[in-house]
Amino acid sequence: MHKFNFMLVCCALIVISATGQQRKIHFIKYTLPNGLKVILHQDNTVPVVAVTVLYHVGSKNEKSGQSGFAHFFEHLMFEGSQHIGRGEFMKYVSNAGGQLNANTSQDRTFYYENLPSNQLKLGLWLESERMMHAKIEPAGVNTQREVVKEEKRMRVDNQPYGTIFTEVCKNLFKGTPYEWVPIGTMEDLNKTRLSDFITFYQTYYVPDNAVLSIAGDINMDSTRKLIAEYFGPIPKGKNPVPRPEIHLQELGAAADKIDTVYDHIQLPAVIEAYRGPVQGTPDYYAFRVLSNVLSSGSSSRMQKELVDTKQLALSVGSFPMSQEGVGAYINLGIVNAGISPEKLQEAMDEEMARLKTTPVRRHEFQKVMNQIETAYVGRFSTQLGIAESLANYEIYFGNAGLVNTELERFKKVTPEEVMHVAKKYLNNDNRIVLYYLPESAEDKKG
Repeated sequence: MHKFNFMLVCCALIVISATGQQRKIHFIKYTLPNGLKVILHQDNTVPVVAVTVLYHVGSKNEKSGQSGFAHFFEHLMFEGSQHIGRGEFMKYVSNAGGQLNANTSQDRTFYYENLPSNQLKLGLWLESERMMHAKIEPAGVNTQREVVKEEKRMRVDNQPYGTIFTEVCKNLFKGTPYEWVPIGTMEDLNKTRLSDFITFYQTYYVPDNAVLSIAGDINMDSTRKLIAEYFGPIPKGKNPVPRPEIHLQELGAAADKIDTVYDHIQLPAVIEAYRGPVQGTPDYYAFRVLSNVLSSGSSSRMQKELVDTKQLALSVGSFPMSQEGVGAYINLGIVNAGISPEKLQEAMDEEMARLKTTPVRRHEFQKVMNQIETAYVGRFSTQLGIAESLANYEIYFGNAGLVNTELERFKKVTPEEVMHVAKKYLNNDNRIVLYYLPESAEDKKG
């Protein structure tokens, strides 16, 4: 990641007012004849512009046997294009005093450039090249295979507790495209033919499967002309874009049994993963509040009870997984020395049970709502955050305007609704439980 301190300082100066309230994000939205959705937000406070493209493709769009494709393409798309040499993509941006990066989830792939606003043309050119002329050649594919392998070794295989996400998904979402994670498997990437990668690119990296979202120091009229110039000539995709259907009722009950994973760790961990509400539903917002009650900050329930008071855990965490087709909710605790996983799990379950029987007290509830509002407003503290949020709302819900109204959905949540979703989802027949144990424990078992 290339750093440019002036850019970071400028980006931090905008959006949040002295009172901490979110200001309304004004934008225009339109669609090019080729199907590319365009969202523009103008803010001339500082000379910075974020140029972003969000493709509606993630690991859930992959076929069985082709896991890791979406994440692999995140890397491959920096290999260059018909008019950009290998290794030059990043040089263009860093030489212009900007930053660039990308990320992949189960549902989408996101690319961006943060640039001085006089470099808007550069950002548009780079992203149009990525969309129209990306190089998918043996040299680049082989290079990025090795890069992804090393990333997997560092972040998953050789990282303590690094396989938790993988183990949760394959157990909780078995039978759906959400059962594998974006990093995929090296076996699938190694056996894939070049033609498979080209088909994936031609199917998903097309204008009618993308949102171009730009925020910052721009002029609306001139920016629209530039977009027409750079993106207008790109043809629509020729292949239909597959949208996998997720039928939650076909998943069946989650098995409430304890599976053991032996890992290169010192202290055991307990993971409880529940199926949860899909993002954007009323239950989803109550569940987000529930998550903050349990583990957001030093005064949260799990931190106070399990770490500070009872000293059963070295650290704890609780978070929802927000996805298009399925939802999840995960509790995690790293066991303190001398404590058994069973004892920590029992205490974790006691906290779940308390949420089902007693509404969250007023002062605790208000503290959590303040945390959520601060975090929500903080997403719009940079032009990049604004551009990404607009694109996300448009892709997931077909309504970028939710950027100005979603906070109200959180504010409508009541303590009684939090108790309701706890009763509905935090049940033993709706979860899987994993014990992570040191490899030495497996040796002793043998």
